[in-house]
Amino acid sequence: MYRVLIFLLLLTGLLQRSGAQHTIGLPEIINYSSNDFHTGAGINCIRQGNNGILYMAGNDGLLTFNGRYWKLHRLPNKAAVRSLALDSSGRIYAGGHDEIGYFFPSSDGNLVYHSLKHLVPSVGHQFADIWDIIISGDVVYFRTVESIFELKKNRITFFDAPGGWLMMAWANGLLYTTDRSMGLLILQNGKWEPACHNIPTTGLRISSTTPYRGDTLLVTSLTNGLFLLHNKILAPYKTGIDPLLLNDRVNCAVKIADNQYAIGTTGNGLFIIDGQGRLFRHFSRSEGLQHNNIRCLFSDKDHNLWLGLENGIDLVNYSSPLHHIYPDRNSQVSGSAITVFNHQLYVGTSNGLFALPLDPQEKDLSANSGTFTEIRNTRGQVWSLQEVNQQLLMGHQDGAFMISNGSAIQLSGNQGIWSFLPLQPDARLQQQVLAGAYTGLLLLNYTKNPQPENIVKLDSLYESMRFLAADHNIIWGSHPYRGVFRMELSADKKTVTRKTIFTQKDGLPAGTNNFVYRVKNRIAIATEKGVYEYNNVTGRIQPSAYFKPFFKEMPVRYLTEDKEGNIWFVSNQLTGVVDFNHPADSSYFSITWFPGLPAQAGTSPGYIYPYDKENIFICSGKGVYHINYREYMNAGTHLSVLLSSVTAFSPKDSLIFGGYIVPPAGQRPLVRLPEKWNSFHFEYAANVYPQKNNIEFSCKLSGLDREWSDWSPRTEKDYTNLSYGTYTFSVRARNNTGNISGTVSYTFEVLPAWYQTGWAYAGYLLAAAALLLWLFRQHRKRLQHLEAQHEAAQKQLHYLHQLELYKNEKELITLQHDKLASEVNLKNKELATITMHMVNRGKLVARIREELLLLLKKNTLPGAAGDFKPVMRLLEDAEKGDSDWEQFAAHFDEVHHNFLSIIKKKYPALTSTDLKLCAYLKLNLSSKEIAQLMNISVKGVEISRYRLRKKLQLETTVNLFDFLLKVTE
Repeated sequence: MYRVLIFLLLLTGLLQRSGAQHTIGLPEIINYSSNDFHTGAGINCIRQGNNGILYMAGNDGLLTFNGRYWKLHRLPNKAAVRSLALDSSGRIYAGGHDEIGYFFPSSDGNLVYHSLKHLVPSVGHQFADIWDIIISGDVVYFRTVESIFELKKNRITFFDAPGGWLMMAWANGLLYTTDRSMGLLILQNGKWEPACHNIPTTGLRISSTTPYRGDTLLVTSLTNGLFLLHNKILAPYKTGIDPLLLNDRVNCAVKIADNQYAIGTTGNGLFIIDGQGRLFRHFSRSEGLQHNNIRCLFSDKDHNLWLGLENGIDLVNYSSPLHHIYPDRNSQVSGSAITVFNHQLYVGTSNGLFALPLDPQEKDLSANSGTFTEIRNTRGQVWSLQEVNQQLLMGHQDGAFMISNGSAIQLSGNQGIWSFLPLQPDARLQQQVLAGAYTGLLLLNYTKNPQPENIVKLDSLYESMRFLAADHNIIWGSHPYRGVFRMELSADKKTVTRKTIFTQKDGLPAGTNNFVYRVKNRIAIATEKGVYEYNNVTGRIQPSAYFKPFFKEMPVRYLTEDKEGNIWFVSNQLTGVVDFNHPADSSYFSITWFPGLPAQAGTSPGYIYPYDKENIFICSGKGVYHINYREYMNAGTHLSVLLSSVTAFSPKDSLIFGGYIVPPAGQRPLVRLPEKWNSFHFEYAANVYPQKNNIEFSCKLSGLDREWSDWSPRTEKDYTNLSYGTYTFSVRARNNTGNISGTVSYTFEVLPAWYQTGWAYAGYLLAAAALLLWLFRQHRKRLQHLEAQHEAAQKQLHYLHQLELYKNEKELITLQHDKLASEVNLKNKELATITMHMVNRGKLVARIREELLLLLKKNTLPGAAGDFKPVMRLLEDAEKGDSDWEQFAAHFDEVHHNFLSIIKKKYPALTSTDLKLCAYLKLNLSSKEIAQLMNISVKGVEISRYRLRKKLQLETTVNLFDFLLKVTE
């Protein structure tokens, strides 16, 4: 009891605080009606898978949403789905009327329903709706009013309700439920035990439990407000929304941050409270919800809130650094000018000026709480707000005003004032300020008073000057339809001494929609073809070399510079910023677009107010937008792309990939399609739900495309009449800050037609080869026939010609034969003469030698032998007769058809002596003649013949002379 008392005292001290006003910045709310998802409007439960796809329990079945495409999957009995739960394997358990089971993607990515109804015991086979599904590890619990089914290891057991199960929830690792007769229970050791001991809970009608702090739970009841449960002690939770819940019911609650909790009600919409029970934000129909009856709540992986409504679905972009501020919630007038002055936020609108005190501790001004108050005497269109001499000036349709003490003091009232331009921009005390009026310029003169002492209209100028900029002593202004004005003022600044109007003939791309600003210490002219500047040398307007890398030739309507040096602009009704602090990979700057912030058609001088990096204000058609640009650029939202579906639509539509699962590349079966399915439709999306307008896609079909496609917001791509082959479709996404997602790919193969297969081509080759062979043979036969005819004709001609030639040749041959016979006879005679000469000379030399030897024998004088030695050597040389032999050999080869050369080539081992012997034998000389010619004895000739036969490898039966006759044959 002591612990209970301490807990209640601490709880009372902590929570007895009145509810605070909600913050002025409201996150974007995106509405999805039944017209968007084309099913029944009621949503009972919302869950999100690991792939980012949202699964919703609807009245017509399971509804899925991937950020772009909605799909409906019905139960077998087409009943409403009341509850959902997803396990780690990707199973989507669904419960409906008299149906229990799960959806799971097949190999082609389509969701297939698997019923578990057959596992329900026969006594509980008939049951009503499944209202809650809880997954704890490998156990799944299903709640009906009558029973709680426990699915474990493919077996279902059940817990009967003592009085009727009303709620089931999982919190802090425990399973809680509520029974009509026993109150709040907890499952422990397989048994239901009371979850609260201090007060009865049977009549509380508890609707949800969610973690609060530590092991404390936030418990909501339908009609009795909120409670905190700690150590089985239940205590009322007094909050700032209690008065609003007196006549309302709490349907659901979810923890959305460390110190914030979302409460969904039946009639008051959505409440966000902090850990002290104070109201932080409230969303209802007036804030943009479609309906105030919230059936279910879900916080997705990016901490955005999804509301399942009685009629539709709402997305509250709760984690976004972009908020909407409504200075007047009732009329939601359009914003036109914003400024921060004296710790107050002033917002000029189409119907007055509104102010809000700011908390100095809040860096993000949209997080301030409170209510805007209207400044007195400001009803009507506010055009601009400008701080001058520590006073706030307002340009208004009724003239110039000074804001002081919550009221507007009129300074001039003859005509409307667009904007103000201090003429001493660097001075602390402005002495003169120009005001752009509906018809010309006004000069506001100051001395030491905060209020201008007199206001003078400048002479010689009667044009509307909505936008003004100063370049030293030169004043630039722009008229929406007349052009750009360059004005020089007199010394007292009361008269325009020189005025030049620049139009299309002076270099402007058009005569309308030209706006003058001072950006980066230069006069910039925003036009329909980019940004232009004045050329002092030529005196003409020309495209700006400085601004061209940023804007090129895009139409620009508004320019302003923030404290960081970044340039905020409006182009094509879209807002963007040239950021020099986050350069792109290949440049010194980057451009970030804000597609979710459509610009107004008519921008005012104070359209964008970049107070600091945490507070960028942009006027809109309803109030103003606030961007925490620092958080926006550092947002850690994971960008991923999903392939939603692949459809082959030739000859008929056929879904071949459902998009709910993409197996790893190594496990993905290759889809093979017949050749008639050669046209495909691909759908894809990025599951960054609040930023769908900020996403662009690029895709490529490998096998057809060489390069990635240009970035485009389109979420579908068609390819038609693809030839057979293997293709891989790849897609990636990019957001407006330049982040690029990973690539998702899908590979498929279009099979060739039967006449395009390898066998068909082999048959084509064989047929072509056979045809070529047949043609070749036919051609050859034709050629042979023609050749035969030609040959016959040629033979006839040849025969006649040959007869003529034969007669002539016969006579010629006879003459040649006679000539050759004469030459042979002559050669033979020469050879015989040479031979006889050699024989005779040999005989003569032999006789001379013999006579000399006889004389030598008879002469007995001393030294006589020595005297005869030279003579004897001469005789020996003469007997050798080498020169005679060479002459003889040349004649011999000429007559006998190169006999010596041929036999030497055939028998390389033959010596010159052997060759001489062969030649002499060829001449059929006797052994004696041969002996004389070779200067050897007759016996030596016989020995030489024997050796010659051995070298010629002749058998004894072969006649040597006959062999030598046949050598040249």
